[in-house]
Amino acid sequence: MAFALFFLGEYANILLMSAIMSILFLGGWYAPFEALAFIPGWAWLMLKIIFFFWLFAMVKAFVPRYRYDQLMRLGWKVFLPLSLFLVVAYSGVLMYLGMIPGMAN
Repeated sequence: MAFALFFLGEYANILLMSAIMSILFLGGWYAPFEALAFIPGWAWLMLKIIFFFWLFAMVKAFVPRYRYDQLMRLGWKVFLPLSLFLVVAYSGVLMYLGMIPGMAN
């Protein structure tokens, strides 16, 4: 029974995150195009939630399960240097193009 409750909690979390992401990032109950506005808003919200739920399920199915030490190594040795490089590169491009907010050209 403990595993069933854990499993239920995990999928409730996925459902909640799918709903939040569809509301925040995909416009919630609004149609993506004006031509499709005849479909009710609740149907659009359900379709978007189902899309994100399917996306979560595919990630769980296809991405290998990393151990904690592998995740830490990936974060510290790959993602941290990559993100720092991208911050420096992006700021360099903005400096070169003179597009930094608040700076006079």
